Amino acid sequence: MSCWTYLVVFSLLVPRSHGGCAEVDSMTEAVAGEGFLLGCISCKKREEVSARATVDWHFRPPEEDEFRHIFHYDHPTADVLHEDFSNRLQWQGTLNDDVQIGAVYIQNVTFNDTGTYRCTFHRTLFLPLQPEKVVVEKEVELTVVAVANRDLTAVISEIVMYVLIVVLQLWLILVMIYCYKKIWDEHEAREARKALKAEGLLLESKDNCDGVQAE
Repeated sequence: MSCWTYLVVFSLLVPRSHGGCAEVDSMTEAVAGEGFLLGCISCKKREEVSARATVDWHFRPPEEDEFRHIFHYDHPTADVLHEDFSNRLQWQGTLNDDVQIGAVYIQNVTFNDTGTYRCTFHRTLFLPLQPEKVVVEKEVELTVVAVANRDLTAVISEIVMYVLIVVLQLWLILVMIYCYKKIWDEHEAREARKALKAEGLLLESKDNCDGVQAE
């Protein structure tokens, strides 16, 4: 395998960022007194289909049965609908009609923010024959704590990531050393061939001289 092949394989192993929409679950633990991003993503099944969507957020405290309507987004308007969240909610989602990210940011989280949050997409797909309406609901169980707790899975993932980075870097160093040694060996072999060729020419020239003197 050539040195270039090794380097190409290494480049393929390095993570790359990908465009498009990916549905990622929201974090579920907030720290009192800090900000928190309530994540909510609903990807279209077919990106080429144009669409329009609005997003509503509802909140239900642990001791209650009914949800409260706290936020509504209809591009470009974002409305906070409940006094408990007045001046504390900010839209952090898609900034056009075709909403796929419906995230909102809670400022100055309090322990009263603990509970269930429901994110609802009301999407209209503009299909060739006729528009189609789709409703997508997602829920986030939020817990508010005084001090942040590091999730064991996140710690393990971080350790694995760093180990992988170190291993790939060491592998790249070994590949470069191998390539350098291979190039050096080829250089040495080429110089040896040149020396042998020069020696052969010298001997041939000497033989010709001896032949002339003999005559």
